[in-house]
Amino acid sequence: MAASSKIQGAPSLIDSAHIEWKLGKYGVGQGKDLKNPTVWQRTQEYRRVQASRLSPIEKKDIRSRLPVGEYHLSRKVDGEMAVLWFHDGQALLVNPGGTVRVGLPLLADAVKKLTKAGVSSALFVGELYYRHPDGRRPRVSDASSAARAPGSQDDLDRLCLAVFDLLEVDGQPTPAKHGDTYGRISKLFTGKDRIHPVDAVTVKTAEEIDKFFVDWVEGQGSEGLVLRSDTAGGFKLKPRHNLDVAVIGFTEGSDDRKGLLHDLLCAVLRKDGSFQIIGRVGTGFSDDERRAMLSDLKDMTAASDYAEIGDGHVAYQMVRPEWVIELSCLDLISQTTRGGGIDKMVLSYDEKTCRYAPLRRMPLASLISPVFVRKRDDKRVNTTDVRAQQIADLLEIAMLDKDARTYTLPKSQVVRREVYVKTLKGQTAVRKLLLWKTNKEEDGEFSAFVLHYTDYSPTRKEPLAREIRVSNSRDQIEALWKEFHSENIVKGWNPA
Repeated sequence: MAASSKIQGAPSLIDSAHIEWKLGKYGVGQGKDLKNPTVWQRTQEYRRVQASRLSPIEKKDIRSRLPVGEYHLSRKVDGEMAVLWFHDGQALLVNPGGTVRVGLPLLADAVKKLTKAGVSSALFVGELYYRHPDGRRPRVSDASSAARAPGSQDDLDRLCLAVFDLLEVDGQPTPAKHGDTYGRISKLFTGKDRIHPVDAVTVKTAEEIDKFFVDWVEGQGSEGLVLRSDTAGGFKLKPRHNLDVAVIGFTEGSDDRKGLLHDLLCAVLRKDGSFQIIGRVGTGFSDDERRAMLSDLKDMTAASDYAEIGDGHVAYQMVRPEWVIELSCLDLISQTTRGGGIDKMVLSYDEKTCRYAPLRRMPLASLISPVFVRKRDDKRVNTTDVRAQQIADLLEIAMLDKDARTYTLPKSQVVRREVYVKTLKGQTAVRKLLLWKTNKEEDGEFSAFVLHYTDYSPTRKEPLAREIRVSNSRDQIEALWKEFHSENIVKGWNPA
């Protein structure tokens, strides 16, 4: 259905003319089109602040790193973080990336419960996830797939929201204690309907935390636990992930660490045989391993037309992709705190010339707390042993099936071009406005529109001046065009 089509009953909280209707009353819009754009801004700010407040730890550190105290322990659901905006009997979801979802059955459930409770407006934070009929663990890719392209009404019915925090209710801010916050959420969203409180308990000892980790995470396959204390801070407790990766570069230690390996640059193989950088690992090695590895790697050097810069602004020495290592990490993230994608460089490797060449950056993920486990002499650098799909098994990664060697972006399209001239002291000055549509906004690296203003005056000390503005909104970029035009194309300037 066309984005300009309208569905009866579409919420007035967003400009419905810009909604792309997916199935029935379910549609997707953008944060910029919300009638109250601060809702999107607050969603981004919440994600950014919470990411800095929750320290990642692993099971073995429960006793050594967790301060003694009372904790509110909740189950971590593998889904898409979203803020539920309820106002005057209407509701929608917005995520940090600016995707707005309207018309989901869970939103109708929220409206009924909040209206019955006498709430007029509220902002809740939750995890949008897909509830499988067989009860197996939900994954973020399940929710993303159903929300992006629902195959049936059943897909929409299975999208649920596990609420774990609130920003305000009827203009009143969050209670000071998180336990009180959760208590209010539990009263408003009772039961296990499509919208419900996240599973949570209060714990006081490391033994209790360990028990829930064994039960919920190791036993039931939950993504992890979130621990919040009003006095001790917040923690994210997750199992470590193990990955097999190819070694493509290294750096050497300096000063008293000279002659020892500092860290390794690692990559995974895409289906097309290209190498995509996943990150670096510099911990988990003994000094004997650092010494021996550095000696061997110096005999494996390769040329490269691309330079990756490590700690201390030192470029990695690239090597022939012959080693496979196993590393573990506490977490992988595929989005920034503002909901943007994380792109990593993709390289080609020519075995005949032993040379790497850059192809382009494409979406992947970043490693959190990577640790070297062992060198895998039983594995080889191929699309099976060091496959990029290892990452996609844990996170949704866009364009992973695209061939990085042949992938080309759509061509840009000129929307408007105007040139004006003026004679100054016998010389011609030029002012030009150029607006184009990139047609690359879905790539994630580009804005939808670019406005370029050129001002050339041969009588100035600096003859050429340029200004650029970008936007994902056609209305905004048109407004910028009018602003530039009215300020710069004044009396005396004539169309060329």
